[in-house]
Amino acid sequence: MLSFARRSRHGINVWPAFVDALASILLVFIFVLLIFVFGYLVLGDTLAGRNRALAELQAQVNALAETLALERRQAADLRARADELETRLEATLAERDRLDQAAGAATARAEAAERDAEGLRARLEASTAATVAAESQLAERQQALAAVQSERDALRERRAEAERRIADLGVIIESRERELSATRERESTLTARVETLNREIAALREQLARLAATLDAAEQKAKEKDIEIADLGRRLNLALALKADELQRYRSEFFGRLREILGKDPNIRIVGDRFVFQSELLFPSASATLTAEGERQLAQLAKTLRSVTDRIPPDIRWILRVDGHTDRRPIRTERFPSNWELSTARALSVVEYLIAQGIAPDRLAAAGFGEFHPLDKGVTPEAFARNRRIEIKLTQP
Repeated sequence: MLSFARRSRHGINVWPAFVDALASILLVFIFVLLIFVFGYLVLGDTLAGRNRALAELQAQVNALAETLALERRQAADLRARADELETRLEATLAERDRLDQAAGAATARAEAAERDAEGLRARLEASTAATVAAESQLAERQQALAAVQSERDALRERRAEAERRIADLGVIIESRERELSATRERESTLTARVETLNREIAALREQLARLAATLDAAEQKAKEKDIEIADLGRRLNLALALKADELQRYRSEFFGRLREILGKDPNIRIVGDRFVFQSELLFPSASATLTAEGERQLAQLAKTLRSVTDRIPPDIRWILRVDGHTDRRPIRTERFPSNWELSTARALSVVEYLIAQGIAPDRLAAAGFGEFHPLDKGVTPEAFARNRRIEIKLTQP
C-alpha cells in the first residue's frame, strides 16, 4: 500500500485513462449489442413482412386466373413490393456493413487501449473475457445475418419463381385472348352464314310455295288425265279383248282344221290349246334332223297355218311357238352335250322347216325345255315316250 501510495504521489496516475477506455469499450459493446438487437428486430419484422408479402403474392397469383386486369394490377403490386423488399434488404446490408465498420473501429480502439495498458492486463482479464464474449455474440450475429442472407436469397428465388409464373400466366392469358378473338371471329362468321342460310331458307320456302301451287295444279291435271287414262284403259282393254276374241276365233279355226287333218294320227295329241307331236314322229332317236314323215306332217301344218293366217288382220299380233321337250335320260354327244341342246335343236329344226314352207320368220318362235317339264313323271318307257315331244301353240307374243 505504501509503495502504491508512493507511486501515486510521485508517478503518473493512469487510473482515469483506464476507466475512460473501459467505459468507452463498454459503451461501444453496449451500442453494438443494441445495434444487433435492433437489427434482429428489424430483420424479424422484415421477414414477417416478407412472409406476409409472399402470402399476398400467392393469393394474388391464384387470383390471376379470374380476370386479366386484376392479374396485371396484382403483378405490378408484387413487383413494387419486391422492389421495396429489395431496397429494405440493401438498407439492412448497408447497416450491417456500418456495424462491421463500427466493430472494427472498436477493436482498433481496444487494441490501442491494450497497448497503452500493457501493465494493466491482469486487471483487464475480466474486460478481455467480456470482449471475447462480445466477439462470440458478434460471430453468432454474423451467423444469424448469414442465415438472413440465405433467406434473402431464398426469397429472391421465390420472387423469380413468382415472376416466371406471372410470365407463364401472362402467356396463357394472351393465348386465351387470342382464342377468344378467334372464337369471336368464328361467331361473327357463323352469324353471317346463319343469316345467309336464313335468307336461302326463306327463298326455298317461297320456291316450295310456288312448287306446291304448281303441284296442286299438276295434281288436278293428273286427276283429269287419270280419268282420261282410265277411260283409255277401259277402251284399250275392250279392244284387246276384242282382238283376243278374234285371235281365239282364228286359233279355234286353226286347231279345228288341224284336228280334221291330223287328229286321226295316234302320234299327235291335242292338249288344251296345243298340238303335241311325239318326237319319234318327227325325228330319229338322239337326232334333230326331220324324218320324211315329219316333214310331211309339218307340211300339212304349214298349209293349214297359211290358209288361216292369211285371213288374220295385220293388227292382230300372233306367233306360232314351237317348244322342244326330251325325257329325263341324259345325252352326252359331241353335238348335244345335254338335253337342253337336243330340245332346242329340234324346236329350231321345226321352225326352219316352217320358214321354208312360207311361214314368216317374225311369226315363229323356238324354245327348248330339256327334260324339266315332263307330262308324265314316271320312269317307264311309255312315260319317257310321252315326254319326248314337240308342242306347237298359236298364241300372242
